Amino acid sequence: MIRKNEKFLTQIYALADFITIQLVFLLAWWLKFKSGFIPHEVPLPIGEYAIWSLVYGAIAVGIGFNITLYSPKRKKKFAEESIRIFQVHIISIFVLLSLLFFFKAVHISRTYLAIYFIGSVCFISIYRYLVKLGLKRLRKKGYNKQFILILGAGTLGRRFYANLKQHPELGFEVIGFLDDYTDQHENKYKNYKPIIGTIDELEETLQNVMIDEVIIALPLEAHLKFGKIISICEKSGVRTMIIPDFFDILPSKPHFDNFAGMPLINVRDIPLDEMSNRTLKRGFDILFSLTAILIIFPLLLIIAIAIKLTSDGPIIFKQERVGLNRRRFMMYKFRSMKNLGDKASNTEWTVENDPRRTKVGTFLRKTSLDELPQFFNVLFGHMSVVGPRPERPYFVEQFKEEVPKYMVKHHIRPGITGWAQSNGLRGDTSIEERIKHDIFYIENWTFLFDIKIIWRTVVKGFINKNAY
Repeated sequence: MIRKNEKFLTQIYALADFITIQLVFLLAWWLKFKSGFIPHEVPLPIGEYAIWSLVYGAIAVGIGFNITLYSPKRKKKFAEESIRIFQVHIISIFVLLSLLFFFKAVHISRTYLAIYFIGSVCFISIYRYLVKLGLKRLRKKGYNKQFILILGAGTLGRRFYANLKQHPELGFEVIGFLDDYTDQHENKYKNYKPIIGTIDELEETLQNVMIDEVIIALPLEAHLKFGKIISICEKSGVRTMIIPDFFDILPSKPHFDNFAGMPLINVRDIPLDEMSNRTLKRGFDILFSLTAILIIFPLLLIIAIAIKLTSDGPIIFKQERVGLNRRRFMMYKFRSMKNLGDKASNTEWTVENDPRRTKVGTFLRKTSLDELPQFFNVLFGHMSVVGPRPERPYFVEQFKEEVPKYMVKHHIRPGITGWAQSNGLRGDTSIEERIKHDIFYIENWTFLFDIKIIWRTVVKGFINKNAY
């Protein structure tokens, strides 16, 4: 039944996208040729534009099916869907332009096409976002549910159940557990769903109870049963998902590779390992840092003069940090401390009311203005605008032994700001929490994620109460 509903919803989405594209066509036509807002030449008949709009709608829907835009999205974030929408329409507009060239339809207005493309992406994204919000609210109220059976009532299965309970908007309800060790688990987990049978009763359970998905949460020693379990589920038309017993060591989004004809789990798949992503991020870094330096150049001069007039020593403080691939570099800051030896600055934390700070330095650190010279580090390729904050070699050696996965942060360039810092984890805050945020950023990087972090950094301001 659920499969039929999903197929029906897929068709509804495709039809809604097609209708939205045609409505955007009418809006784009009106804006370009009838509104008077945009100067225009004598237009071709609206019928000719309408034909190409129908062609574009068919192309977009066809490409959408090919790149899984219409696959079930209950478990996915809207950010992933919005990226798919943009991909569909960027491909579709290039296909349309190719067809216009091939059929010599050179008189179609390019301004109209730009409005049409932008409008299609925006309006489809907006209506899909509103639909997603509406579905979430319905699911919270108990509608549009899917039913889950968990195989394994041990720690793994119960942990998944507890996590799922925290997300009612997903609309999943656990029917119960199947486990071969009923007596051991029932008394231990009294506040959870019941164990309704053993693993061997799976086929009977699927016949008698409405189940949409089976979650295999069995320990590694039970892996010999997986083949039979999956076969039974597929015979019953039920989806199967496996939670690996070693999931704690996997990234948030495991990536599968094929090596020597065998599927392998890539333990640390990093989007920035791809050349296209690295090129996009580096290009943005250069453009952003150059723009920032030009805009704030008068401020840089004022700060430099203030430092020079109020304390002895250099204006710029250079300190060795560990960056990409554990390579060391000199990071630049405006000097905020009295002139100190290298040993003190490289191995000691600053503390509240630190007597080593200058008066100007106290203000610079509180407002994060001392970090501005790092835009030059970005230009030189040592750093990125967004990324994990770099640390001094002395503390890297210390943290890599004490903090799990600490060294993962060095797989990408360090940043002036990052996901941890935009969430308030700056200065004297938990290193463990910062690393969790850094790893999440590394594994889930997108260009839009960088923009979000920069925006959050600007909106939340640069005042740092934890900066000493």
